[in-house]
Amino acid sequence: MSAAEPGRLLVHGMGTELAEPDWSPLTGAEVRAVLAHYPGGGREVRVAWHSPRPMSAAALVRRGGETLFVKRHDVRVRTAGQLAAEHAFAGHLRARGVPVPEVLHTGSGRSAVVRGGAVYEVHRTAPGIDLYRDAMSWTPFTSLGHARAAGAALARLHRAAASFRRAARPPAVLTSSCAIITAADPVEAVGRLAARRPGLGRYLAGRRWQDDLTRYHLPVIRRAAPLLAAQRPQWAHGDWHPSNLTWTSAGPDAGVAGVFDLGLANRTFVAHDLATAIERSTVSWLGLEATGKAEADLDAVGALLDGYRSAAPLDAAGLAALTEVLPVVHLEYALSETEYFADVVHSPGNVILAYDGYLVGHTRWFEGPEGSALLDHLRRWPGQNR
Repeated sequence: MSAAEPGRLLVHGMGTELAEPDWSPLTGAEVRAVLAHYPGGGREVRVAWHSPRPMSAAALVRRGGETLFVKRHDVRVRTAGQLAAEHAFAGHLRARGVPVPEVLHTGSGRSAVVRGGAVYEVHRTAPGIDLYRDAMSWTPFTSLGHARAAGAALARLHRAAASFRRAARPPAVLTSSCAIITAADPVEAVGRLAARRPGLGRYLAGRRWQDDLTRYHLPVIRRAAPLLAAQRPQWAHGDWHPSNLTWTSAGPDAGVAGVFDLGLANRTFVAHDLATAIERSTVSWLGLEATGKAEADLDAVGALLDGYRSAAPLDAAGLAALTEVLPVVHLEYALSETEYFADVVHSPGNVILAYDGYLVGHTRWFEGPEGSALLDHLRRWPGQNR
């Protein structure tokens, strides 16, 4: 439990400080009621640890001699149907050897339980050590060995995911996709999205979003979209960073033991997912709001790509696609996060940060010296012609 005082749970905020949670912590009575739907029931249950991640409520739960992971979502964020897609992907990966935690099913065969305005999922715990569990999301790797191991593990996941044929998930709160980046008219595509997502539309109505997309995003999309179009679409993780992995040891050369949190998984491209991994795990974004600067760990970028290439092909065309999409790889998640803060949890400060700091700010960063250096590093990466 992350707390400032005994019994008071704080969670990761949008910056470097802990924050008050938007969602109340899971309670023992609540967990017992949920687990009553599953084989083994809800007796002899206690909450052992509360997750500090902010967009849902989750906990490690002891039931008899086993530990389970229980997660609660507000139905405005996830429905049982949306979780079913994630769980189907998880099952596909597990069947092909990717160490994704097993999703438990109720006595009636469902992978989620709906109670009131919430939906719950239950998993067995991931193998290995959760080294980064107290790290803020998007905290960079602590060693090049971790970056290399994460790249190899992502390659193995992509190989296993290639045969998952489910259609892409539709837009929703806190989701990601490639629909806008690959649209014939990306500005029109955002307008259509805003019309279908009224919470997002109400916020965008007060912003000059067409001007922002035209100024910052469209030039990048025009370079990236043709390169993505030449790639084969497939399902991918969507949120690859070190705190979504468990590790074989606490050492700097640890391997990846487990992979979890498929909440942003969708049908995109390998290049898009690799770009996401670079964006989420090699740039010190948390410093951007505080100091106006974010640094890219170029050695970690190279280690991640070297690790990937040790387990799966990455040709020059794929590398070019991930390089050009990198400055806008966050676009669709940023819009969904803007909707989350504007319409679900009603957090004016965070919605401004999501829009100005994330949607616009991250793309704008790539025009500056640090971002340009990262793109130049990728364009010159010595592995691209192997």
